Amino acid sequence: MKLQQLRFLDAVVRNNLNVSSAAEELYTSQPGVSHQIKLLEEELDIKIFERSGKKLTGISPAGYAILEHVETVLNSVRNIKQAAREYSNANRGSLSIATTHTQTQFILPPVLQRYTQKFPRIDMHIHQGNPKAMCKLAANNSVDFVIASETIDEFDELITIPCYRWNRYIVVPKGHGLTRKKEITLADLAAYPILTYMLGLTGRSKLDKTFHAANLEPNVVFTATDSDVIKTYVKLGFGVGIIAEMAKSGDADPELDCIDASHLFPDSVIKIGFRHSRHIAAHQYEFLHMLAPYLDLDTIKELVHTKALNDRNAILARHQVPSFKELKARFLRER
Repeated sequence: MKLQQLRFLDAVVRNNLNVSSAAEELYTSQPGVSHQIKLLEEELDIKIFERSGKKLTGISPAGYAILEHVETVLNSVRNIKQAAREYSNANRGSLSIATTHTQTQFILPPVLQRYTQKFPRIDMHIHQGNPKAMCKLAANNSVDFVIASETIDEFDELITIPCYRWNRYIVVPKGHGLTRKKEITLADLAAYPILTYMLGLTGRSKLDKTFHAANLEPNVVFTATDSDVIKTYVKLGFGVGIIAEMAKSGDADPELDCIDASHLFPDSVIKIGFRHSRHIAAHQYEFLHMLAPYLDLDTIKELVHTKALNDRNAILARHQVPSFKELKARFLRER
């Protein structure tokens, strides 16, 4: 049995049993991948895949049992390499992050600025996309960390650490009728066309659930991934915008009014997640601390090495997750 054969198995499964795509990912030939998988099956005296002719159509029961161990072995190999790299050259390494547009634009800049000042020779890679796809990258160990909101809790493979709490702002053109109300209600909002984030992005599911719990149906007429796009179309008169408070510009926009909506919606929490079995390098622990500074390094290490969810929750219960405003104020003080 060869390590390369296990890599081939893993790539084929991740590419939905498409051997050609797996071969392309691994910079090798499709016949070479098929041949090595056949050799492994012969050595183990089992069929890992079900076939129709030469095409792979499914994973056999024995294959599922084998693949559980393959994932463990490959994770261990990655961890061995990363641990060795950390000790052979402590000043070099990499940090890969998967996250959304909102986090990339409004949260990561001050964190990564401090991080690069402290670790100037670390290579950084940021993958930006929808939360579910980004969480999958962390779940299959393709990136070090994912930063996301509610979606991250759907992935049992990930250990998560809360970073901060946030809520929402209503964005309307100057002079809009909502600006004259003493306190806006959900019914007031439901009476207008709403512009907000696409499903799966930036707390959208919690927004919808809040309306439905009040027996209201939000009239969502426009969705986008980018808060600035939502603001642009609010200015054009398409309706009322609902955006994350992180996206509220610090400088007053002469064409827009922003109204705090935290009395209408429950807080959402941004969390950072990483694969259970992943080795965390020293510089990556520092990154975790910078993004969740209310936790000291010893507590973060305790969370990383605590496998049971209930035990991690007990540790976190001793700490108050800061609001976005509190986190932002801390970033400003640490400049």
